[in-house]
Amino acid sequence: MTAKPHRRALRSVAVAAIGAFVLAGCASDDGGPVELTWYINPDNGGQTALAEQCSDASNGAYNISTSLLPRDAASQREQLARRLAAGDKTMDIMSLDPPFVPELAEPGFLATPPADVIERTTKDTLEGPALAAQWEGEYVTVPFFANTQVLFYRKSVAEAAGLDMSQPVTWQQIMDAAETQDKYLGVHGIQGESMTVWVNGLIESAGGSIVQGDAASAEGIQLGLDSEAGDKAAAIIGNIGDKGLGGPGISSQDESAAGVQFRGDKGSFMVNWPFVYPAAVAAAEEGSIDQSVIDDIAWTTWPRVDADTETAPPVGGINLGVGSDSQHQEEAWDAIECIVSPENQSSYMVSDGNPASSSVAYDDPEVQEAFPMSETIRESLDIAVPRPQTPYYNEVSTGIQQTWTPIYDVNENTPKESAEFITSVLNGEAML
Repeated sequence: MTAKPHRRALRSVAVAAIGAFVLAGCASDDGGPVELTWYINPDNGGQTALAEQCSDASNGAYNISTSLLPRDAASQREQLARRLAAGDKTMDIMSLDPPFVPELAEPGFLATPPADVIERTTKDTLEGPALAAQWEGEYVTVPFFANTQVLFYRKSVAEAAGLDMSQPVTWQQIMDAAETQDKYLGVHGIQGESMTVWVNGLIESAGGSIVQGDAASAEGIQLGLDSEAGDKAAAIIGNIGDKGLGGPGISSQDESAAGVQFRGDKGSFMVNWPFVYPAAVAAAEEGSIDQSVIDDIAWTTWPRVDADTETAPPVGGINLGVGSDSQHQEEAWDAIECIVSPENQSSYMVSDGNPASSSVAYDDPEVQEAFPMSETIRESLDIAVPRPQTPYYNEVSTGIQQTWTPIYDVNENTPKESAEFITSVLNGEAML
């Protein structure tokens, strides 16, 4: 298939900016296994274990070695983009943060997954991870593990506030409950990626979308921030900030800090990734909190913006892609099929705590034992919506982070000001 003109242009610019950075690929000259390199994001060792397991299962066809990427997502994106733009032939398998997939797919840096591979690897994929693995309606990566935020709550606080948690609750309801009970909401007010996650989840839950129009073109992007959905998002975030419902450290509060606050005396409701529950259990086991705190924790899906409209929780995780200049694409796709099998996804979820993208993986009794909220995670992932999908995600996300923080300054003008700033950045009229 012929590449679009703007795809060729993007690739040419990237190569010119980075320079000659081509690395030679590893090939077997003696008939031994093909040497594959898997660029992995930091975890507890589960990806390296899967590399060894799938190498053994290949019966000598290939051997997978792992190369560790930086810890933060932005640095991962930079390293992968530099290597891909330079035609690095060792980019056999890559663990990719979903928001950066369009940026790598649009200029043709990613090999197109074979149709039969997609058919076999995505037949039981939950809807949110499936969407996050695509660009312009087509799979360009294979879903590996996923992630989503759920609403954790203290049962005692919900009961005292008179909330029926067996039914969907709204942001307004939990805000009111926290205020009347003199408690704090676990939200993430730090100027970082978590703010984009929050704003996007609110706007999507309100029926809007941050990026509209031609998402592949800086000139064609239309921003849905200055909209009814954007106004609702600003009202929620601004009210939490104005009333101090996020707690005294809200401007520096990330996911981990929110988890610590939630299990304290002022905890009430918290939107967060599932990792906070095992962290709380570990705190109880070491004696830093009482077991009664764990017994008081329950969970449900992300709050609704409107009572009659289904929520759209955040989706995260990691997809697996193959570089278009990889010399061993056939073996790489075979290896990916092994890595993302439902059995391996469930074992990885248990060993490393990262939720599976496969619905079948949640039927594993070990998963259900390790994650008592596993059914809520599965339900959430099936209604989850990705962050804005565009090659210009970095500009959009950073622009949101800069204009929606601190949250006590968010008001009715924020959506318009945010849209104008990001548009200026995309047009080259302003800098981040």
